[in-house]
Amino acid sequence: MNKNSIFYSITFISIISVASIVLAFIFLMDYDKQNYTEKLNNKYTIVAKATLFHLNHFITKQQLEAQVKSYNMKEVSDKLLKKKILKKAKVLQKIVGKIGSTAILVYEKNNYLLIEHNDTVLLLKDMDYQPYRYHTIRAIFALVLFIIITGYILTIRRIKPLRKLKREMDKFAKGDLEISCASDGEDEISQVSNSFQNAVNQIKKLNQSRQLFLRNIMHELKTPITKGRISVEMIENNKQKQRLIKVFEKLELLINEFVSIEQITSGEGLHNIKPYRISDIIDEAIDLAMIPTNKISINIEKNLVLNVDFRLFTTAIKNILDNGIKYSIDKRVVIETDYDKISFISQGNPLKDTLEHYIEPFTQDSISHKSFGLGLYIVANILKAHHLKFTYEYKESHNYFNFEGISSLISKSI
Repeated sequence: MNKNSIFYSITFISIISVASIVLAFIFLMDYDKQNYTEKLNNKYTIVAKATLFHLNHFITKQQLEAQVKSYNMKEVSDKLLKKKILKKAKVLQKIVGKIGSTAILVYEKNNYLLIEHNDTVLLLKDMDYQPYRYHTIRAIFALVLFIIITGYILTIRRIKPLRKLKREMDKFAKGDLEISCASDGEDEISQVSNSFQNAVNQIKKLNQSRQLFLRNIMHELKTPITKGRISVEMIENNKQKQRLIKVFEKLELLINEFVSIEQITSGEGLHNIKPYRISDIIDEAIDLAMIPTNKISINIEKNLVLNVDFRLFTTAIKNILDNGIKYSIDKRVVIETDYDKISFISQGNPLKDTLEHYIEPFTQDSISHKSFGLGLYIVANILKAHHLKFTYEYKESHNYFNFEGISSLISKSI
């Protein structure tokens, strides 16, 4: 159990409380019993001394009665009963002195005081005696213990929904919107659970609306773009035709980037993770980017196999290659791999801002008019979906864009 958990804290406090109650009960029992025994001994001592003083003629009978009047000690006059008690009673304490002897006897849950002087034997019954109240103290202890345990159980039951809420929130944090944490209760935890469920439902609705919007706009745009491309091909070769072709190519690029964005944000692409050779992934990315092979230098471990979504990962590499070719001085990109990263190296000027600036959507340099600023944004999100890091460094007049953490994706077989 997590020591920072509220369940751990409540359990720990309850255990400490129970242990404290048990120790207090043991101490109270011992102390109370000693105190009770001391009171009885004091009582019997006073009665015994007064009686012996009277038997030794130190005090009168009236003085004796005045001293023992409040203690309610009655003499046992029945000789047979007296003989039976003296024979069978248990002696708790006996004191022998010069003026006589006394003993405290117990018989059939009653206390007796035996006083002996010469030939005189007196047996006094304690009429006020009650056995030590074990049952009363035990009942009080049991009641307190029951209240603590009941309080602990009720508290745990009350906050138990927190565990379910935490599990559902963990799922939500991982991108799972198919969670259920609604509660029928009326306490604060139930209110928080229901509020969180309402927030999740709203996010689901927004996601569904966004996906529907993207899919509809992509569908609606593809038809006129296709018709436009067909119509452009019917125009004679001239400067206007080339301009129109570039316009339609940019529109097609935008549509394709929207497809990638929709797939990344919806999480659908991650259902297609399989082992692929890194060489096949790079070859496919080069084909998608329509870059001449003489513009790419590849220095990789060809037998390296990664567990990735093929379409998304090739899209990420394609965008990096496009970016490298576009901004490099010599229009060349070098691809290198080691155990834990893939590096895309191109000669050129360093980035004017941090990488975090360029992975925001629709971010581009002021000199760029060839893209919509979604390339690195898509790359960063594809890598994030694969639990990789996207890093940048500049050294020796070269830009290094790195996919770090690929060791976690390495597959032993294909």
